[in-house]
Amino acid sequence: MSVGEVACTYAALILYDDGIPITAEKIAQLVKAANVSVESYWPSLFAKLLEKRNLEDLIMNVGSGGGAGPVAAAVPAAAGGAAAAAAPPPEEKKKEEPEEESDDDMGFSLFD
Repeated sequence: MSVGEVACTYAALILYDDGIPITAEKIAQLVKAANVSVESYWPSLFAKLLEKRNLEDLIMNVGSGGGAGPVAAAVPAAAGGAAAAAAPPPEEKKKEEPEEESDDDMGFSLFD
């Protein structure tokens, strides 16, 4: 990831957090105020992306596997299976972490 991408990402997040419309001009102003030089196309590229996508959805779905959600939702509807569409999502299994042993369990301590 380049400095321009990171700077524009942070600028877009700042604008979103403050409730300010995300435009190329606003992104460029924030990047300039941060004293970061970026290629001229980055602010407009980010502004165009965020016109089409909701930034909150992007934030909340980080690492969720990308576009698999709409495809999975479209498949049962196309097959005509209402029961398959109403199936609950699989539950996440929590990994149990092994308990750490204390020095007392080992028969010695640091200060013996």
